[in-house]
Amino acid sequence: MSKPIRNVLVAAAAIGTLAQAALAQPANTPQPRAAQPAKNVVLVHGAFADGTGWRGVYDLLTARGYRVTIVQNPLTSLEDDVAATKRALDRQDGPTILVGHSWGGSVITEAGVDPKVTGLVYVSALSPDAGETTAQQYEGFAPATEFVLDKTQDGFAFVDRDKFKAGFAHDVAEPDVAFMRDSQVPINLSAFGTKLKNAAWRTKPSWAVIASEDKAFDQAMLDHMAKRIGAKVTKVSASHALFMTQPKVVADVIDQAARQAAAAAK
Repeated sequence: MSKPIRNVLVAAAAIGTLAQAALAQPANTPQPRAAQPAKNVVLVHGAFADGTGWRGVYDLLTARGYRVTIVQNPLTSLEDDVAATKRALDRQDGPTILVGHSWGGSVITEAGVDPKVTGLVYVSALSPDAGETTAQQYEGFAPATEFVLDKTQDGFAFVDRDKFKAGFAHDVAEPDVAFMRDSQVPINLSAFGTKLKNAAWRTKPSWAVIASEDKAFDQAMLDHMAKRIGAKVTKVSASHALFMTQPKVVADVIDQAARQAAAAAK
């Protein structure tokens, strides 16, 4: 047999072997896909406020193409607030960044184990561990003397009217402060004594936006919580109402979280 013919036959045999190997592979073998940035954001407010305070953050995120859902917490118990957040998460169509302000941090810590949640953003927020209560987070830190509560006979609390501006929103315009003060949603104080069952920050990447002039928490407490959960920290000069007064900073961190959480999952 001539050498050229022999070379042609060898090549043909090799092609046949490759074809058989290809046919042996299942036609529907799933191919790995790169993780996509979250396009859904769920915002969870804290105590004494409602979801309308997120309007500035909402406007900035929706302008960037995010689908934003705002939870209206009843503030009657940890379980009730987590249930409200889970109802919002159930309506999302894919990867979601879960954001909480203040007391809302405890809520997202519990609810954030939902598989749709790819990242957590704590906005001057609490972050207990599983088996801990929210109240325990204050232990060992200086009391917030300017953040004064007015407790009701049935176990709820408002921020004291006369101390509201100084303690909650010193950088908010007077008309808005007055409206916030007079539209407060009281929280059932027993919620602070409820132990969390889950700590989503143990398995999900976290970010923290800390208001450097926050009077609701000792700064050392906010720093400690952010460090413990391994959060990427952004500090901004603002009051406890930073979700209203610094919407761009908060929206930028949420946007960063949406992109970086996807990269971390690859």
